[in-house]
Amino acid sequence: MYWFLVIIAFLLAGMKSGKSKKYQKVSVIIPAYNEEDTVAKVVNVIKEVSFVDEIIVVNDGSTDNTENEAINAGAIVINHETNKGKGEALYTGYKEVNCDIIAFIDADIYNLTSKKVESMIMPILLGKAEITKTKFSRASGRVTELTAKPLLNFFFPEISFEQPLSGQFAARKETLKKINFEKDYGVDVGIVIDADVLGISIMEVDIGEIEHDMSPLSDLNMMANEVVRTIISRANKYGRVVMIDEIGYFIRMSIVGLSLITLGLFTVFFVKMVPLAVGVIISTAGLIISIYYIIKVIVKSIVMFRKNPGKNLFKSFIKIHFPLIISIIVLLLMISTFIGAAHFENGVLSIEPNSRNLIIYADNSPSDNSISVRGPFTVDVAVENESNQIRMPSEAMMTLGVKINDTIQIGDAKYVVNDSRSGEGYIIRLPLDARKQLGVETGYVIQNSRLNEVFNQAIVTQNKVNKNVSFSEKFIINSKDRHSSSFEVFLNNVSVTNSSGVFRDNSSYSVSVGGEIIGTLTSPKNTTFSQDNSEIKIIFKDSNYTSNKYFVRNSQGSFLNFGPVN
Repeated sequence: MYWFLVIIAFLLAGMKSGKSKKYQKVSVIIPAYNEEDTVAKVVNVIKEVSFVDEIIVVNDGSTDNTENEAINAGAIVINHETNKGKGEALYTGYKEVNCDIIAFIDADIYNLTSKKVESMIMPILLGKAEITKTKFSRASGRVTELTAKPLLNFFFPEISFEQPLSGQFAARKETLKKINFEKDYGVDVGIVIDADVLGISIMEVDIGEIEHDMSPLSDLNMMANEVVRTIISRANKYGRVVMIDEIGYFIRMSIVGLSLITLGLFTVFFVKMVPLAVGVIISTAGLIISIYYIIKVIVKSIVMFRKNPGKNLFKSFIKIHFPLIISIIVLLLMISTFIGAAHFENGVLSIEPNSRNLIIYADNSPSDNSISVRGPFTVDVAVENESNQIRMPSEAMMTLGVKINDTIQIGDAKYVVNDSRSGEGYIIRLPLDARKQLGVETGYVIQNSRLNEVFNQAIVTQNKVNKNVSFSEKFIINSKDRHSSSFEVFLNNVSVTNSSGVFRDNSSYSVSVGGEIIGTLTSPKNTTFSQDNSEIKIIFKDSNYTSNKYFVRNSQGSFLNFGPVN
């Protein structure tokens, strides 16, 4: 019994592995009009391709020896008594063949190779695409660049083939039943457009360099007319003219309405010289216009989608509607800013928008950030049990020139600087006494440019430790920037700090060690102070920037104070 089951399993496996895929018959159609010099060579090259089953030459009313050349080369020949055009020739061959895959190849290619033919057909045999079209290793033709590409980009922007008028292509016959064959030179671009709109997978295949006769200007003129006619007729058929013209107009008017809303809101909140009523009228008019035309855009778009559904149409819609989408996003962002700035209290709705403050240093400021966004900052109460601390974000510290653990004296009280709590953003937390001294209330919004003004005359003690040397700087926050001096401090010829600040004229500034004054400065010039076996040297440098950091004068203490120096 066991051996019987094993034999059955082997037989079933053999049957499964031996099952072959359905054979796919391949036909090649060659449209030819007076191509006696090249048609036989093209036929012979195609015969070298092992999976091609039949070659049909459609002799489109030739007056030379094209027919006999094709027959002698081994092709089946179908004759048109008169010249009907390339599209008709392709359609004639298409109707006559009984196959799975059809390739269409021009009869005037001098350097056609079997490899080029194989690269056209193989993706379809392998199921990678339903249609393949070729591109060549040369610049696109004049008709392509001057007519086809501009029109396709306008009406069918999702189509981005390098050479939409390649001439050579292949497809499944079942797929071609969905395609409307043009009777003339518009056949190539017509197939590309139909495949795109219908969602048929189409692949552009590079077959390398080709050589064929250049068409005279009279033929190019006729070709251009036929290509333009085909693109325009397809644009009408698939609603792209409506999309560009009618929907395009609705989109433009919608953007006008949205822009008026934005303009009105901007004048209401930011332009004082324009009366409030004018801003409201502008916004109301814009609202009416935008709603009216956006509804029209939506209705027309739905109608078009129902007539011509497909992912490729959706891509074009996105490109056409993109300006409207951006305008809506801009307006929504602006409205969200106003909503975020709304406060409702005691039956009163107050909207007080404040934008971020962009800081760009125009001089050689020593700040770590030459460009940054800071504030606006909102005043809030101190955290519980932190009546001796001021919490502020790093951006506010940068503007005031203070650091974490610095001491700020406001009035007679001193407060330690601490960083904002996680997630609080631009919040400055001030104890009650500090708020009273600074003249600000809870919820007060301070623009970055006014931060120094609010903390004007606050005295800062900034403690530092470097190379086991402890020292502090003492300065006053001032609302006005002035030209500052930059200097480096050496202790026993070892650099311990670099700093900068404003030294006012006709003032004295003292340096202390262990709380004892060891000397004074009367102007920013190189100075050396000595105490016991220690030497403190201050070397000034050239600087061309300003600062709000005013060093304290003698009457307010030492601007530079060292701990005990050994």
